[in-house]
Amino acid sequence: MRIVVVGGGSWGTAFSRLLADREHDVTLACRDPEQARAIRETGRNPRYLRIVDLRGIPAAPLAEAPVAEADVVVVALPSRAFAAVVDALPGTAPILSLTKGLDPATGERLSTLVRGRPVAVLSGPNMAEEVAEGLPTAAAIASEDAALAEELQHAINSSVFRVYVNDDLVGVELCAAAKNVIALAAGGVDGLGLGDNAKAALISRGLAEMTRLGLACGARPETFAGLAGMGDLVVTCWSRHGRNRHAGELIAQGATPDEAAATIGMVIEGLTTAPVVRDLSRRLGIELPITEGVCDVLEGRSLAELVAGLMGRRPTGE
Repeated sequence: MRIVVVGGGSWGTAFSRLLADREHDVTLACRDPEQARAIRETGRNPRYLRIVDLRGIPAAPLAEAPVAEADVVVVALPSRAFAAVVDALPGTAPILSLTKGLDPATGERLSTLVRGRPVAVLSGPNMAEEVAEGLPTAAAIASEDAALAEELQHAINSSVFRVYVNDDLVGVELCAAAKNVIALAAGGVDGLGLGDNAKAALISRGLAEMTRLGLACGARPETFAGLAGMGDLVVTCWSRHGRNRHAGELIAQGATPDEAAATIGMVIEGLTTAPVVRDLSRRLGIELPITEGVCDVLEGRSLAELVAGLMGRRPTGE
Protein backbone atom coordinates (compact mmCIF):
# COMPACT_ATOMS: atom_id res chain seq x y z
CA MET A 1 0.00 0.00 0.00
CA ARG A 2 1.02 3.61 -0.51
CA ILE A 3 1.01 5.09 2.98
CA VAL A 4 1.85 8.58 4.23
CA VAL A 5 2.59 8.89 7.94
CA VAL A 6 1.89 12.44 9.12
CA GLY A 7 3.93 13.32 12.19
CA GLY A 8 7.66 13.04 12.84
CA GLY A 9 7.48 12.32 16.56
CA SER A 10 8.45 9.08 18.28
CA TRP A 11 5.33 7.15 17.35
CA GLY A 12 5.26 8.36 13.75
CA THR A 13 8.94 7.45 13.41
CA ALA A 14 8.56 3.95 14.85
CA PHE A 15 5.35 3.27 12.92
CA SER A 16 6.92 4.34 9.64
CA ARG A 17 9.66 1.75 10.13
CA LEU A 18 7.08 -0.87 11.10
CA LEU A 19 5.10 -0.25 7.90
CA ALA A 20 8.21 -0.20 5.72
CA ASP A 21 9.25 -3.56 7.18
CA ARG A 22 5.88 -4.88 5.95
CA GLU A 23 7.03 -3.74 2.48
CA HIS A 24 4.59 -0.88 2.11
CA ASP A 25 5.53 2.25 0.17
CA VAL A 26 5.89 4.69 3.08
CA THR A 27 6.52 8.44 3.19
CA LEU A 28 7.11 10.21 6.50
CA ALA A 29 5.55 13.68 6.36
CA CYS A 30 6.91 16.22 8.86
CA ARG A 31 5.32 19.53 9.74
CA ASP A 32 8.84 20.98 10.11
CA PRO A 33 10.68 21.09 6.75
CA GLU A 34 14.06 21.15 8.54
CA GLN A 35 13.25 17.89 10.28
CA ALA A 36 12.34 16.30 6.95
CA ARG A 37 15.58 17.54 5.42
CA ALA A 38 17.66 16.10 8.26
CA ILE A 39 15.96 12.71 7.94
CA ARG A 40 16.62 12.64 4.19
CA GLU A 41 20.28 13.52 4.70
CA THR A 42 21.08 11.23 7.63
CA GLY A 43 18.49 8.44 7.58
CA ARG A 44 17.72 9.25 11.22
CA ASN A 45 15.19 11.44 12.98
CA PRO A 46 17.29 14.16 14.64
CA ARG A 47 14.77 14.70 17.46
CA TYR A 48 13.16 11.36 18.30
CA LEU A 49 14.21 7.70 18.36
CA ARG A 50 17.55 8.08 16.66
CA ILE A 51 17.93 4.29 16.91
CA VAL A 52 15.39 3.90 14.10
CA ASP A 53 16.95 3.45 10.67
CA LEU A 54 14.83 5.53 8.29
CA ARG A 55 16.93 4.89 5.20
CA GLY A 56 14.65 3.91 2.35
CA ILE A 57 11.72 5.84 3.84
CA PRO A 58 11.34 9.19 2.04
CA ALA A 59 10.78 12.15 4.35
CA ALA A 60 9.04 15.27 3.11
CA PRO A 61 7.50 18.46 4.46
CA LEU A 62 3.79 17.88 4.90
CA ALA A 63 2.92 20.33 2.12
CA GLU A 64 5.04 18.32 -0.35
CA ALA A 65 4.15 14.78 0.75
CA PRO A 66 2.12 12.61 -1.68
CA VAL A 67 -0.97 12.63 0.52
CA ALA A 68 -3.44 12.89 -2.37
CA GLU A 69 -2.03 9.70 -3.96
CA ALA A 70 -1.94 7.67 -0.75
CA ASP A 71 -4.05 4.58 -0.09
CA VAL A 72 -3.97 5.33 3.64
CA VAL A 73 -2.91 8.38 5.66
CA VAL A 74 -1.64 7.59 9.14
CA VAL A 75 -1.89 10.55 11.54
CA ALA A 76 0.48 10.57 14.52
CA LEU A 77 0.11 14.12 15.82
CA PRO A 78 -0.64 15.79 19.16
CA SER A 79 -4.37 16.06 19.81
CA ARG A 80 -4.22 19.84 19.71
CA ALA A 81 -2.98 19.75 16.10
CA PHE A 82 -5.14 16.90 14.82
CA ALA A 83 -8.25 18.75 13.66
CA ALA A 84 -6.53 21.50 11.68
CA VAL A 85 -4.07 19.16 9.97
CA VAL A 86 -6.61 16.50 9.03
CA ASP A 87 -9.05 19.10 7.73
CA ALA A 88 -6.38 20.40 5.33
CA LEU A 89 -5.25 17.02 3.97
CA PRO A 90 -5.91 16.60 0.24
CA GLY A 91 -7.57 13.53 -1.25
CA THR A 92 -10.07 11.09 0.20
CA ALA A 93 -7.86 8.26 1.44
CA PRO A 94 -8.85 6.66 4.76
CA ILE A 95 -7.31 8.05 7.93
CA LEU A 96 -5.70 5.79 10.52
CA SER A 97 -5.31 7.81 13.70
CA LEU A 98 -2.56 6.98 16.20
CA THR A 99 -3.32 10.04 18.34
CA LYS A 100 -4.41 9.33 21.92
CA GLY A 101 -6.49 12.22 23.14
CA LEU A 102 -9.62 14.30 22.67
CA ASP A 103 -9.97 17.55 20.77
CA PRO A 104 -9.10 20.24 23.34
CA ALA A 105 -11.23 22.86 21.58
CA THR A 106 -14.49 20.90 21.47
CA GLY A 107 -14.02 17.86 23.72
CA GLU A 108 -14.96 15.62 20.80
CA ARG A 109 -13.40 12.28 19.94
CA LEU A 110 -10.86 12.85 17.18
CA SER A 111 -12.43 10.41 14.72
CA THR A 112 -15.57 12.55 14.67
CA LEU A 113 -13.51 15.42 13.25
CA VAL A 114 -12.61 13.43 10.12
CA ARG A 115 -15.06 14.28 7.38
CA GLY A 116 -15.45 13.05 3.81
CA ARG A 117 -13.31 9.94 4.24
CA PRO A 118 -13.31 6.71 6.29
CA VAL A 119 -11.46 6.67 9.59
CA ALA A 120 -9.97 4.06 11.90
CA VAL A 121 -8.10 4.29 15.19
CA LEU A 122 -5.17 2.19 16.40
CA SER A 123 -4.52 1.94 20.12
CA GLY A 124 -3.12 -0.35 22.79
CA PRO A 125 0.05 -0.84 24.85
CA ASN A 126 2.36 0.57 22.18
CA MET A 127 5.43 2.25 23.64
CA ALA A 128 7.21 3.60 20.57
CA GLU A 129 10.64 2.83 21.99
CA GLU A 130 9.84 -0.89 22.25
CA VAL A 131 8.18 -1.00 18.82
CA ALA A 132 11.34 0.60 17.44
CA GLU A 133 13.41 -2.18 19.01
CA GLY A 134 11.25 -4.84 17.40
CA LEU A 135 9.89 -6.16 20.70
CA PRO A 136 6.56 -8.05 20.62
CA THR A 137 3.57 -5.71 20.70
CA ALA A 138 -0.20 -5.97 20.26
CA ALA A 139 -2.75 -3.34 19.31
CA ALA A 140 -6.42 -2.91 18.45
CA ILE A 141 -7.82 -1.21 15.37
CA ALA A 142 -11.33 0.20 15.69
CA SER A 143 -13.57 1.60 12.98
CA GLU A 144 -17.23 1.88 12.09
CA ASP A 145 -16.13 0.54 8.69
CA ALA A 146 -15.49 -3.16 9.37
CA ALA A 147 -13.93 -3.73 5.95
CA LEU A 148 -11.43 -0.91 6.51
CA ALA A 149 -10.47 -2.24 9.95
CA GLU A 150 -9.83 -5.71 8.53
CA GLU A 151 -7.87 -4.33 5.58
CA LEU A 152 -5.63 -2.34 7.93
CA GLN A 153 -5.28 -5.33 10.24
CA HIS A 154 -3.90 -7.45 7.41
CA ALA A 155 -1.69 -4.61 6.18
CA ILE A 156 -0.05 -4.01 9.58
CA ASN A 157 -0.12 -7.36 11.41
CA SER A 158 3.26 -9.09 11.63
CA SER A 159 5.25 -11.51 13.75
CA VAL A 160 6.25 -8.63 16.08
CA PHE A 161 3.12 -6.44 15.92
CA ARG A 162 -0.12 -8.37 16.42
CA VAL A 163 -3.28 -6.49 15.47
CA TYR A 164 -6.82 -7.23 16.66
CA VAL A 165 -10.03 -5.69 15.27
CA ASN A 166 -12.45 -4.00 17.66
CA ASP A 167 -15.72 -2.46 16.45
CA ASP A 168 -16.16 -0.28 19.58
CA LEU A 169 -14.70 2.93 18.18
CA VAL A 170 -16.10 5.05 21.02
CA GLY A 171 -14.56 2.83 23.69
CA VAL A 172 -11.15 2.55 22.06
CA GLU A 173 -10.85 6.31 21.64
CA LEU A 174 -11.97 7.09 25.18
CA CYS A 175 -9.54 4.52 26.60
CA ALA A 176 -6.70 6.13 24.67
CA ALA A 177 -7.52 9.57 26.04
CA ALA A 178 -8.45 8.79 29.63
CA LYS A 179 -5.54 6.45 30.42
CA ASN A 180 -3.07 9.32 30.07
CA VAL A 181 -4.82 11.19 32.86
CA ILE A 182 -4.63 8.18 35.18
CA ALA A 183 -0.94 7.81 34.25
CA LEU A 184 -0.25 11.33 35.51
CA ALA A 185 -1.69 10.28 38.86
CA ALA A 186 0.32 7.04 38.83
CA GLY A 187 3.46 9.07 38.27
CA GLY A 188 2.48 11.17 41.25
CA VAL A 189 2.39 8.00 43.35
CA ASP A 190 5.93 7.22 42.15
CA GLY A 191 7.12 10.73 42.85
CA LEU A 192 5.81 10.67 46.41
CA GLY A 193 7.19 7.16 47.02
CA LEU A 194 3.81 5.78 48.08
CA GLY A 195 4.58 2.22 47.01
CA ASP A 196 3.27 -0.48 44.72
CA ASN A 197 0.11 -1.16 46.70
CA ALA A 198 -1.01 2.44 46.30
CA LYS A 199 -0.09 2.47 42.61
CA ALA A 200 -1.94 -0.78 41.88
CA ALA A 201 -5.00 0.51 43.72
CA LEU A 202 -4.88 3.76 41.78
CA ILE A 203 -4.63 1.94 38.45
CA SER A 204 -7.53 -0.35 39.38
CA ARG A 205 -9.74 2.54 40.40
CA GLY A 206 -8.56 4.45 37.37
CA LEU A 207 -9.75 1.64 35.13
CA ALA A 208 -13.13 1.74 36.89
CA GLU A 209 -13.23 5.48 36.25
CA MET A 210 -12.39 5.03 32.57
CA THR A 211 -15.09 2.37 32.23
CA ARG A 212 -17.68 4.62 33.87
CA LEU A 213 -16.89 7.35 31.37
CA GLY A 214 -17.07 4.93 28.46
CA LEU A 215 -20.44 3.47 29.47
CA ALA A 216 -21.87 6.97 29.77
CA CYS A 217 -20.77 7.63 26.19
CA GLY A 218 -22.15 4.38 24.77
CA ALA A 219 -18.97 2.26 24.77
CA ARG A 220 -18.89 -1.43 25.64
CA PRO A 221 -17.47 -2.46 29.04
CA GLU A 222 -15.34 -5.28 27.62
CA THR A 223 -13.28 -2.78 25.62
CA PHE A 224 -11.90 -1.41 28.89
CA ALA A 225 -10.65 -4.87 29.88
CA GLY A 226 -8.81 -5.26 26.57
CA LEU A 227 -5.70 -3.94 24.86
CA ALA A 228 -6.93 -0.36 24.45
CA GLY A 229 -8.13 -0.23 28.05
CA MET A 230 -6.33 -2.25 30.69
CA GLY A 231 -3.39 -3.05 28.39
CA ASP A 232 -2.57 0.54 27.53
CA LEU A 233 -3.33 1.78 31.03
CA VAL A 234 -0.93 -0.67 32.67
CA VAL A 235 1.99 0.06 30.34
CA THR A 236 1.44 3.81 30.49
CA CYS A 237 1.39 3.78 34.29
CA TRP A 238 4.36 1.44 34.80
CA SER A 239 6.75 1.83 31.89
CA ARG A 240 9.93 3.86 32.24
CA HIS A 241 9.08 5.14 28.73
CA GLY A 242 5.68 6.50 29.82
CA ARG A 243 5.77 10.26 29.31
CA ASN A 244 2.61 10.93 31.30
CA ARG A 245 3.81 8.78 34.20
CA HIS A 246 7.16 10.58 34.12
CA ALA A 247 5.45 13.98 34.06
CA GLY A 248 3.35 13.07 37.08
CA GLU A 249 6.48 11.95 38.91
CA LEU A 250 8.24 15.24 38.19
CA ILE A 251 5.22 17.27 39.29
CA ALA A 252 5.07 15.30 42.54
CA GLN A 253 8.70 16.20 43.10
CA GLY A 254 8.00 19.91 42.74
CA ALA A 255 8.07 20.73 39.03
CA THR A 256 5.30 22.74 37.42
CA PRO A 257 3.44 21.07 34.53
CA ASP A 258 5.30 23.30 32.06
CA GLU A 259 8.65 22.44 33.65
CA ALA A 260 7.83 18.72 33.52
CA ALA A 261 6.93 18.92 29.84
CA ALA A 262 10.10 20.89 29.08
CA THR A 263 12.26 18.35 30.94
CA ILE A 264 10.75 15.43 29.03
CA GLY A 265 10.93 17.30 25.74
CA MET A 266 7.92 15.60 24.16
CA VAL A 267 4.17 16.13 24.10
CA ILE A 268 2.47 15.08 27.35
CA GLU A 269 -1.07 14.35 26.19
CA GLY A 270 -2.45 13.93 29.70
CA LEU A 271 -1.76 17.59 30.48
CA THR A 272 -4.00 18.60 27.58
CA THR A 273 -6.58 15.85 28.03
CA ALA A 274 -7.21 16.01 31.79
CA PRO A 275 -9.41 19.15 31.79
CA VAL A 276 -11.18 17.97 28.62
CA VAL A 277 -12.11 14.63 30.24
CA ARG A 278 -13.14 16.41 33.46
CA ASP A 279 -15.42 18.79 31.58
CA LEU A 280 -16.93 15.91 29.60
CA SER A 281 -17.68 13.98 32.79
CA ARG A 282 -19.39 17.01 34.29
CA ARG A 283 -21.57 17.40 31.22
CA LEU A 284 -22.48 13.72 31.48
CA GLY A 285 -23.11 13.97 35.22
CA ILE A 286 -20.68 11.21 36.21
CA GLU A 287 -18.08 11.19 38.97
CA LEU A 288 -14.37 10.89 38.08
CA PRO A 289 -12.53 11.63 41.34
CA ILE A 290 -9.03 10.79 40.09
CA THR A 291 -9.44 12.96 37.02
CA GLU A 292 -10.86 15.79 39.11
CA GLY A 293 -7.90 15.46 41.46
CA VAL A 294 -5.36 15.49 38.66
CA CYS A 295 -6.89 18.69 37.32
CA ASP A 296 -6.75 20.24 40.79
CA VAL A 297 -3.04 19.39 41.06
CA LEU A 298 -2.35 20.80 37.60
CA GLU A 299 -4.05 23.99 38.79
CA GLY A 300 -1.85 24.22 41.89
CA ARG A 301 -3.32 21.98 44.59
CA SER A 302 -0.89 19.97 46.71
CA LEU A 303 -0.56 16.35 45.58
CA ALA A 304 -0.32 15.21 49.19
CA GLU A 305 -3.67 16.94 49.76
CA LEU A 306 -5.14 15.06 46.81
CA VAL A 307 -3.95 11.71 48.16
CA ALA A 308 -5.47 12.48 51.56
CA GLY A 309 -8.71 13.47 49.89
CA LEU A 310 -8.95 10.31 47.82
CA MET A 311 -8.09 8.04 50.74
CA GLY A 312 -10.56 9.88 52.97
CA ARG A 313 -13.56 9.49 50.68
CA ARG A 314 -16.60 7.77 52.13
CA PRO A 315 -16.20 3.96 51.97
CA THR A 316 -18.39 2.34 49.33
CA GLY A 317 -18.86 -0.85 47.36
CA GLU A 318 -16.38 -1.72 44.66
